[in-house]
Amino acid sequence: MTIQWFPGHMTRARRQIEEKLKLIDVAIELLDARLPLSSRNPMIDDILKDKPRLVLLNKTDLADPRVTEQWVSYFADKGLKALPIDASSGHRVNEIQPRAEELMAEKFARWEAKGVNPRAVRILIVGIPNVGKSTLINRLAGRKVAATGDRPGVTKGQQWIRVGTGIELLDTPGILWPKFEDQKVGYRLAASGAIKEEILNVEDVAFHLTGYLADAYPGLLQDRYDLGELETLPDPESEFFGDAVVGVMEQIGRRRGCLQGGGIVNLEKASRVLLRDLQTGKLGRISLEKP
Repeated sequence: MTIQWFPGHMTRARRQIEEKLKLIDVAIELLDARLPLSSRNPMIDDILKDKPRLVLLNKTDLADPRVTEQWVSYFADKGLKALPIDASSGHRVNEIQPRAEELMAEKFARWEAKGVNPRAVRILIVGIPNVGKSTLINRLAGRKVAATGDRPGVTKGQQWIRVGTGIELLDTPGILWPKFEDQKVGYRLAASGAIKEEILNVEDVAFHLTGYLADAYPGLLQDRYDLGELETLPDPESEFFGDAVVGVMEQIGRRRGCLQGGGIVNLEKASRVLLRDLQTGKLGRISLEKP
């Protein structure tokens, strides 16, 4: 299955970003620390080209800290500096400006050599919907200047935002890419809340999430839903894998009272419980992919 979309405001956002790039000193690429590659727009390298870039791994409070360290090393190997942050709490947000200024060191030196007084660093913030751009901007600005929400696609237009005397930020709408060739990317994004539930069936998303969690984080599932010790799932290519995963989902549904007539588990309701627990951190600190 190939998942396709390209909402009109996202098409405009790409064009507007490309038009503004000549005014930008540094680009901040904001990713979800739980799924850095799946939340990374594959078109972004083509859009930003050789613009100096800082990668921020947001929502690190929800991600597995051991895996986040692996992602920092992964991006370092690619020549990109990555900083794990949590925009909601402000964790390490104060390190963003110094790191951006480090990327500006050569330009500052050229200005000084020409006798030009340094101006505020102009920063472009890009990322997919619901990755936390507006929350980050409000945190940096110290006031509410950008609309926030738990729905993807809250930001609809561009705006310049002054942060103290050292930074000018350009906020942009989240840009999704035209299609996902790998459906696992779509399922991870849906599980994290980055794309609207209407695009993918909620039970399908929960099915893939349950299979992953039962393999990678069985203890967290057991503790959250009092499941007892989970049996090792069959190989995903096995004909028995699907039944085993549904069995785990049914256990979760029973523990959370997601029942309908005849004691049958309402899998849609159980799926929403699981996804909500993941997105709010009640399941624990979980990374949905590893380098």
